[in-house]
Amino acid sequence: MIEMHLVASLCGVDVRKRPLRGFRAALQRRWSPATSAGLARRPDARYVLDMTDSARLAGTGPGRASLPSLLILAAALALSLAASLLGSAATTPNLPWYAGLAKPPFNPPNAAFPIAWTILYPLMAIALWRVATAAAGPDRRRALVAYGAQYILNVAWSFAFFAAQSPALGLAVVGALLLSIAWTIARFRRVDRLAAALLWPYLAWVGFATALNAAILALNS
Repeated sequence: MIEMHLVASLCGVDVRKRPLRGFRAALQRRWSPATSAGLARRPDARYVLDMTDSARLAGTGPGRASLPSLLILAAALALSLAASLLGSAATTPNLPWYAGLAKPPFNPPNAAFPIAWTILYPLMAIALWRVATAAAGPDRRRALVAYGAQYILNVAWSFAFFAAQSPALGLAVVGALLLSIAWTIARFRRVDRLAAALLWPYLAWVGFATALNAAILALNS
């Protein structure tokens, strides 16, 4: 009933002077292309237009639940899982080498690393999902390119540091990764602020990893 009065008032129909059964006919007489154009220009018409378009817009936008959106979420989670498995494959066989390195006092226990990544990878996947399901455009395309660049560097670091057993190469890669994540956050922010915020813990952890990598290089040179 509230919506009926709002539409009627916007169209110039006084429902107080007309019975309810005559409302539709009166509204149809008042409604015309010119009226529609005028309504589109009125700031108070947004509520009516939002109501009429709500069904068409359902399921679109960042993080909306729909079958295509859920498939994109599954793909984003699969990408994170793949990065985790690849990193583990490069790291695990080389843990004895890592154990023999001199390390700084702030080096965390080995158990901290899988715990951290178990938290960070899902956050990365959700951030990617929100951007990938946002409206198409140049900003979204650039954000996805930035994410792809940091993703490649993320996987490459485990192979550079552990598989190649080279703290120097690892530092070069993790430094590039740190800059790449900052670039990704800036690009994500132009598309979806929540997606950008979800990457801040990732940036903080990689910043810590960069400092740790640099300290290990200095202590073992």
